[in-house]
Amino acid sequence: QSKKNREENLKRSEAFKSAIKKFKKLVEAKNLTEAQAALPAVFQTLDKATKTNVIKKNTASRLKSRLSKRLVTKTA
Repeated sequence: QSKKNREENLKRSEAFKSAIKKFKKLVEAKNLTEAQAALPAVFQTLDKATKTNVIKKNTASRLKSRLSKRLVTKTA
């Protein structure tokens, strides 16, 4: 049971981390339209990780805020 849970947690953790990295690369490459399209997917993976207690609610909220801010500052 614990092994199965650990695998699921690792999978979700890797999913949101890779989604964040992908988003950051798009923003840094000034690929802003693709970054805007990727942002909801990043939020979705963060929400799933929060729902399954992989990360805490405030951590997800903080990450969402920082990612949104990064996109807005690059577009402005």
